[in-house]
Amino acid sequence: MPTDCSADRFAFAPVDGRAVVAGFDGGAITSDAGTLLLGAADRAIGLVRRFAACFTDHRAADQVEHGLATLVGQRVFALALCYDDLVDHDALRHDPVLAATMGKLAARRAGCAALAGKSTLNRLEHAPRGEPTRYHKIGHDGAAVEGLFVDLFLEAHKTPPREIILDLDATDDPLHGHQEGRFFHGYYDCYC
Repeated sequence: MPTDCSADRFAFAPVDGRAVVAGFDGGAITSDAGTLLLGAADRAIGLVRRFAACFTDHRAADQVEHGLATLVGQRVFALALCYDDLVDHDALRHDPVLAATMGKLAARRAGCAALAGKSTLNRLEHAPRGEPTRYHKIGHDGAAVEGLFVDLFLEAHKTPPREIILDLDATDDPLHGHQEGRFFHGYYDCYC
């Protein structure tokens, strides 16, 4: 039986009073439209909001262009889309789909992009514990992050499981070439 794919358009949550619609008629095409689905899932469970609550922001509020939840969300969604390098954000900061997912179509100030670049996100990734310094004004609470993962897992079940088994699989992922960080896996007889 053939699949019936007859939907022409999908509506998503509006951003800044504007409708967000995914169409398949070939207009402005993006390879990252799945971000809109990730954003809808995030709004259902509040992952980014709750993850951002694990950080403290000591920046001067009147000079902040990209709020903490926006920074965290931008990084989380980029990782989900396989943009694992911070340098990717110099292009992603202008991506309208990622900006729409973050609920921020335009910057507050002229000359700024809607989303953060690699340097701003680098400060988030290297958030120290303890007191903020001149260049590191965003901190994190490691215990709160750990607790969030446990809470999310437990919320995904109707009743808490009696036992949790962590199966750390060492399945191979063969590499082709001489990538940095590769190692030889004797069992699978290849470089991973």
